[in-house]
Amino acid sequence: MEPLKADWAALEREELNSLHQGYAWCRAWVKTHDVPLAILRGRQGGQTVFILPLEIVRHNMARVAQFIAGRFSNLNTGLFAPAFRDSLTPDDAQALAGRIAEALRDRADLIALRNIPAQWRGAGTALAALPAVENQNHAFQLPLSPSFEETLQQLNAKRRRKKFRQQTRRLEATGGYQHVIARETAEKHALMEKFFEQKAVRFKALGLPNVFHASETQSFFHRLLDSGSDGQNVPLELHALRLKGEHEGHIAAIAGLSRKGRHVICQFGSIDESVMADASPGELLFWHMIERACAEGAELFDFGIGDQAYKRCWCTQETVHYDVLLPVTALGRLAALAQRGVTRTKAAIKGNAQFYGLVQRLRARVSNGGDKDQAARDAASEG
Repeated sequence: MEPLKADWAALEREELNSLHQGYAWCRAWVKTHDVPLAILRGRQGGQTVFILPLEIVRHNMARVAQFIAGRFSNLNTGLFAPAFRDSLTPDDAQALAGRIAEALRDRADLIALRNIPAQWRGAGTALAALPAVENQNHAFQLPLSPSFEETLQQLNAKRRRKKFRQQTRRLEATGGYQHVIARETAEKHALMEKFFEQKAVRFKALGLPNVFHASETQSFFHRLLDSGSDGQNVPLELHALRLKGEHEGHIAAIAGLSRKGRHVICQFGSIDESVMADASPGELLFWHMIERACAEGAELFDFGIGDQAYKRCWCTQETVHYDVLLPVTALGRLAALAQRGVTRTKAAIKGNAQFYGLVQRLRARVSNGGDKDQAARDAASEG
């Protein structure tokens, strides 16, 4: 990564390039995970016009090239120079797919680039022009206005304000609460550990695998907290709702936010339902985070991937994501065929509201069977 740092920094300044392909995000993962890398750089006219930061993982028998830290990415675009991205024709895209596959011929069987929006903030994305299949999971966003009141007008503002008053009254009756943003190093890491504790309890209650359990995963998020920020660009910032009075110091809800320019992403969230659950502390925390994002000039609050009721309550925008699957070898062609079939089946299930509702109810009641990995990913971001 180091030899590309200057070119990397230049490309990641482009606002439409995802922060998940940013240097800090990728560096934190590489420093905490022992995985082979395959970082592709495209040059045109002597200039670097794209960087694809990939890692090689084993999936069953196949070697799969995927975005670095892809398991925890809510949005992937790669890093592309705007002029190169905007000039890509369908023929160019096909040629690009071939060049990428050729570059990894001795390293991977399949290139799987997931969670790519076809359109992002009014512009087409370069990778979406490659052969792709719709991902079964969509992402949800709330466009922001400079005024929080104007932002609420997109929703049922009267109902929202009424619910906010009810929530705050319940908490004030026991001493109140505080919206906390972790600033000091010790506070950041203590709150990160509290999040891991809360998620472990939640996953156990749901009978789901804990996607945050691995020590290297926890080290990755701790390292992100230490990556620093420059105001408009923050790899990871922790917010919490801390109770006062009768439950002094109790952390009722936690959320991790990232920001790039005017785009804010909620990477994950947790709640402690053992105290004051009827006050919906997770939803109350979102109120304060969105209000702050408006005040600080953000234009989009992104709830990330996964269809959950609380996201639909807040969001007016739904973004379809796609997976690019580029076979490199014969084994890769078989793996791509299988993954397309699985993805399309999941998309069909989620597209049938009645059937998907049944699946969700069964998932909640039965800890065996079903797509437990996907349920875990959904639960990772719950508010």
